Amino acid sequence: NKQKLPVHLCARVTHAFSCCRHYPLGQLLQTNTVYKRIQVLLLKYTTVTMCGIWAVFGSDDNVSAQCNAVHKITHRGPDAFRIENIHHFQNCCLGFHRLSIVDDLRGMQPLRLYTYPHTYLIYNGEIYNHKSLAKEFAMMLSTEVDGEPIIHLYQTQGAVRMAEQLDGVFALCILDTANRKVILARDTFGVRPLFRFCTKEGFLAVCSEAKGLFGLSHSQRDQDLRIEAFPPGHVEVYNLDSEGRATLSQSVCFNKTGQIPKYQLAVPAESYSNDIKRNVAMLIEKAVEKRLMSDRRVGCLLSGGLDSSLVAALVVKLSKKLGITYPIQTFAIGMEGSPDLEAAKKVANHLGTEHHEVLMTPEEGLKAIEDTIRHLESYDITTVRASVGMYLLSKYIQKKTDTVVVMSGEGADEVAQGYIYFHKAPSAQAAHEESIRLMDDLYMYDVLRGDRATAAWGLEIRVPFLDHQFTSFYLSLDAEVRQPKDGVEKHLIRSSFDGSGLLPNEILWRPKEAFSDGMCSVKKSWFEIIQDDCKEKISQEELESASTLYPHNPPHTKEALYFRKLFEKYYPGKSYWIPYYWMPKWLKTDDPSARTLKHYKQ
Repeated sequence: NKQKLPVHLCARVTHAFSCCRHYPLGQLLQTNTVYKRIQVLLLKYTTVTMCGIWAVFGSDDNVSAQCNAVHKITHRGPDAFRIENIHHFQNCCLGFHRLSIVDDLRGMQPLRLYTYPHTYLIYNGEIYNHKSLAKEFAMMLSTEVDGEPIIHLYQTQGAVRMAEQLDGVFALCILDTANRKVILARDTFGVRPLFRFCTKEGFLAVCSEAKGLFGLSHSQRDQDLRIEAFPPGHVEVYNLDSEGRATLSQSVCFNKTGQIPKYQLAVPAESYSNDIKRNVAMLIEKAVEKRLMSDRRVGCLLSGGLDSSLVAALVVKLSKKLGITYPIQTFAIGMEGSPDLEAAKKVANHLGTEHHEVLMTPEEGLKAIEDTIRHLESYDITTVRASVGMYLLSKYIQKKTDTVVVMSGEGADEVAQGYIYFHKAPSAQAAHEESIRLMDDLYMYDVLRGDRATAAWGLEIRVPFLDHQFTSFYLSLDAEVRQPKDGVEKHLIRSSFDGSGLLPNEILWRPKEAFSDGMCSVKKSWFEIIQDDCKEKISQEELESASTLYPHNPPHTKEALYFRKLFEKYYPGKSYWIPYYWMPKWLKTDDPSARTLKHYKQ
């Protein structure tokens, strides 16, 4: 009756299908139209959430009790859920919440292969080159799961070369019981999240979100545990002693911002032309095409700005080429009078998408702030402001549609110098260095926002502008070429698609509008609505004592203090997760909103 199936029923039916496929009757059943219809219904009507991983090694307490912590990331899954103790490793445990995107029947984790039975893999992410890796390294694959080549690469190439060969976004954990090793790795820009702590006693714990690491250690209080984000572009190898306790033996940066990937490129470098703009357009289009890899419905977040509009236009174009039969859905959110809503509607009409417009009230936004901060694990001012709308829009998508994968424009402002303050860069080299810095820190700000705001409602976000090949090519261009030109930021990207007909000119050349600004009326900005509300919530006396109470990143406004108090309510003593408040550079301003800047007003 088209109701969402209970999680336990979904898992049992899916498991039954997976088992029966190995027997003659099951093989016959797979050709039956009823069976196929049930599979479609499972895909469409099951409750789905994004993948989350969790693991403990060398536990200093009762593992069965600690396993309750894995449910703190239930919102990231499941289509199914599994937690597994490992034979002969009784103080170790692997947990997984699943969103099935590729190979619904055989993709459950921890993933093990008959060819490598001592290797256990849990990962969150997408490996876009999994098919080409299988050919290049002559792998005998037993599933269609995009992560299976990870195990083959680890066994044949080692941990570091394994990570170097992956074109995609990922956070992974491998347990090698034969060699008593644990391997952790994360993609170059940290698009997929990963946190861990390791005590001096050798207790190592890993989770997709930091909240899943609270309440684990018997010997230390949560406030005293140094829970940290795993560094993007790194691989770590831990040795396990006879008691399962972990010791870090190797930490390697396998890729960094601007570095050319070591895997076979999707677009061979020899196919580049002498026309820079043609190369830029080609690589962005290829980045979008890679990310259409999905057995689930793909849609687009659409603000009406350049980045999201360009991604949506390419999705529509490529969906026809790839034979996607369902209409592409686009999603926009804003308050009454929002310039983003107006621009998004123009784009949707131009592209012919099935457009969904969500009208948000100030009261709804204010009410959602606490839940947003709890999911974000951040108190950064601009991150929180921008996340509220994305959080509420993701809620609408999960409740009202069957779209699971959402394409978005995150990363373009960092790689292509899209922020308004880049107009004030003292030199091309200074602008280049700032672009690199922003990209290195993305995992703590915009990438974090995109992941948590969507994962909170079981969606998977994909960000083509952070494609490795595109970013390395773009950052290799002369610094002067990448600067704002004629008063327009991201001029090179805009001009690369000029005349293509993908977007109306008024959208292609629309000036930068931050998401948290564009979703509200020009008459009263979202940050002003929040600040007015905080005047009632925070007293002047509280604000004056805030620097003493919170010496790291002391809050200087009532809004900042309000966000900080909510953060400390859920994550006490973890303010170091954010090294600084995100603020524009080269300008005198005490607020991160672009609407406060002189260039915006002009």
